[in-house]
Amino acid sequence: MRKAAILACMVLGGCNLAPAFDRPPPPIAPAYPKTSPPEGQAVALASELSWQAFFRDARLQELVQTALERNRDLAQAYARIEQARAQYRIQAADRLPTVDANTSGTRARQPLSALGASGAALPEGAPDGVTFNQFSANVGVSAFELDLWGRVRNLSEAQRQRWLASVEGARAFRLSLIAQVAAAYFDIRAGEERIRLAERSLEGRREGVRIANLRLDAGVTSTVDYDQSVLLLTQAETELAQIQLQTEQSRNLLDVLTGGPVTEPLPPPASLSAQLVPIAPGLPSDLLTRRPDVLEAEYNLRAANADIGAARAAFFPSISLTGLFGFASNSLDALFNSGNRSWSFGGAGALPIFDWGRREGQLEVNRARAEELAAAYQRTVQGAFREVADALVARQRLAEQIESQTRTLEAQRRLARTAGLRYENGIAIYLEVLDAERNLFAAEQALIQLRATELQNAVTLYTALGGGLEPPVSPAE
Repeated sequence: MRKAAILACMVLGGCNLAPAFDRPPPPIAPAYPKTSPPEGQAVALASELSWQAFFRDARLQELVQTALERNRDLAQAYARIEQARAQYRIQAADRLPTVDANTSGTRARQPLSALGASGAALPEGAPDGVTFNQFSANVGVSAFELDLWGRVRNLSEAQRQRWLASVEGARAFRLSLIAQVAAAYFDIRAGEERIRLAERSLEGRREGVRIANLRLDAGVTSTVDYDQSVLLLTQAETELAQIQLQTEQSRNLLDVLTGGPVTEPLPPPASLSAQLVPIAPGLPSDLLTRRPDVLEAEYNLRAANADIGAARAAFFPSISLTGLFGFASNSLDALFNSGNRSWSFGGAGALPIFDWGRREGQLEVNRARAEELAAAYQRTVQGAFREVADALVARQRLAEQIESQTRTLEAQRRLARTAGLRYENGIAIYLEVLDAERNLFAAEQALIQLRATELQNAVTLYTALGGGLEPPVSPAE
């Protein structure tokens, strides 16, 4: 019975000692936190939207496409895929015999004395040595391992899984790059709106300083009102410089992400209120098949599983075959005559007996590595779930903040208008106007920033769900 099992293994191409792969159970809730989708808007599943369809802004689409083509870090990720693919091809080649052809030719002369001839004088004209010729042409296989226990196959499978992991790693970076470009773009767009708002406020406050100076010269007001108007102006100037600094830094970041400054004309930008398509998250189980970092962790775990099989196979005998077929002759013209055929076939077996725990240690290393990667897989799933849950909660709370901030802005505008009228009619002091203007400016800036944050959170949700319409890449063997 035992011999029959061994024979069956040999017929089927070898046994596989790798443990059966079981995906670790995801330690996450069966559903995301209950949140309300955007009101009055059609919502699509993230998996059904490509990034081109998700981003409505033609300028942003052009910037993302440029980044995908020119970003240096993404180019490195793609190069790592090719390295892993080549390593897999190298390892997979060991599963088949390597056939080599070689030819050789030698011509040698030996003196008769070296061949044991007597030292007597030779007749005049007689040869004093012998010339030898040897020519050969062979085709052979050397040291081909019969993969009875799946050692070579598991090593090849481990390398294949690492190749697939590198593909998913590149996908993860690609999604991250798309999100970074969008975040930088929204920072720039919000910064431009805030700069325009600050410049309008600055013009009004300069006019306020001019009027306050005229009123001071006319003796209508005191220096306190004038100094307060100057303070309001300097605050606006400081705020404008700060916003310009942040916006220019975001432009510099965008240049790096897109692989350099974009010199081609870009389409006109869309308004911040019409940037993205609202999306629905789907089910948490979708993360296991769509998130590239989760898939990368799974492929690494599968590779470790195959490494265990290779380590187990090291405990069994290894058998290798050699073979040679060719021709040998002392005459080049007659080398390929049928009578000059030569061949040899052989095999070798090896069974380690004492290695002082080396094989056991290697097996334990591989098992511990698999346990580590199993925990890493579960932690990656947890992190993915948390990112989606955080983005869903942020979407709802940011919408509530924007609604509240919009009402706050309307109230601040009324207060600023009332404070101005009260001051003009001598009912209030200028400090009341100063506070109202300062609060109005802060409310306007906060609303713009909240809207930009809402857009960035929507992109975070899209990428946290693994993007859409781009299925996981699984290269064929």
